[in-house]
Amino acid sequence: MANRPALADFHLELPRQGLLTLPDVAGIGIECRHGSVWVTLDHDPRDIVLAPGERFVGDAHRRALVSALEPASLTVSQARPAAWPPCGRPAALARRPWRIPRGWAPA
Repeated sequence: MANRPALADFHLELPRQGLLTLPDVAGIGIECRHGSVWVTLDHDPRDIVLAPGERFVGDAHRRALVSALEPASLTVSQARPAAWPPCGRPAALARRPWRIPRGWAPA
């Protein structure tokens, strides 16, 4: 089973138009403490704008770009363990994610 190392909470200051890239936001919390940020997820049509005190928790395995609309302070934390396998994967992959069942082709 693929394990992600534990993520310690960290605080970050972003200048106006500063950018933070998070490669996999499943189970990751992003909290805006000061300023405002725009969170963009790969292949997701939503515009997520966080004001002070607001929080977003990723629920899918995808990359996120966090852009500061003005100088901002963030807290990034592991809100909950990311589920493996991602939704919709067969149980055979849950037991042995490194082995592709016979007759299947990688996507």
